[in-house]
Amino acid sequence: MKQELMKVVSQRLIAHNIYEMVMTGELVKEMNTPGQFLHCLAPRADLLLRRPISIADINHQEQTCTIIYRADGDGTRAMSTLVADDTIDIMGPLGKGFPVEDISEREKILIVGGGIGVPPLHEVAKQAYLRGAKVTSLLGFATEKVVYYEEAFCQFGDTLIATDDGSYGFNGHVGQLLAKHLEENPTEYSAIYACGAKGMLKLISDSFGYHSRAYVSMEERMACGMGACYACNCQVKQADGSVTTKKVCDQGPVFKAGEVVL
Repeated sequence: MKQELMKVVSQRLIAHNIYEMVMTGELVKEMNTPGQFLHCLAPRADLLLRRPISIADINHQEQTCTIIYRADGDGTRAMSTLVADDTIDIMGPLGKGFPVEDISEREKILIVGGGIGVPPLHEVAKQAYLRGAKVTSLLGFATEKVVYYEEAFCQFGDTLIATDDGSYGFNGHVGQLLAKHLEENPTEYSAIYACGAKGMLKLISDSFGYHSRAYVSMEERMACGMGACYACNCQVKQADGSVTTKKVCDQGPVFKAGEVVL
């Protein structure tokens, strides 16, 4: 983990209250694993706690990384005011990400994301695609006005969108879309990657807890982001059936499906 004042390359509104920020800096050289996050210091002196935001894209050739976030609090609203050539204090990359190094050519990969849990899965889809895998992405959003990155995911494989209110794509939440998809496509996926609300992650764990390569990424409030403050604990099942506590920030946010108590 390192710290740097990264430079903003661009920032744009990509859906209602959803921003995409592209940054450049030496820290990009440390970014290799999808699912890790950056600890971002909001550009306001009175906001001391950093905001953990997942890495949505890594581009080593251009030495840039991309984050996507919802501006729904003081810190993220302050971040949304940044423009090209501004700087932002970043720590990272942090956390345990999604294992993608074992993805091989022609494997069938399933990605399931919901809302602001979609961004880290973009880099998963990209790396799976570059390894020659066949990628299917199921993405859920509350309503049409907050749908984003559909075209980006379509570059890597079949992509289906669900909205809770039926205003775009499948009418229902992404868990219902998943059930429909599995019923209509009884495919044995080589690996499953998911990130989103706990209800969705529970469905993934219940459906694929037996799978040796099914993974979920947890979203928890964090303070230090480095495992020192124990503010982001979750309960995890042990092999003997007992339950222990792990920290989402450094022992996660990615865990095997069925491992986390949801």
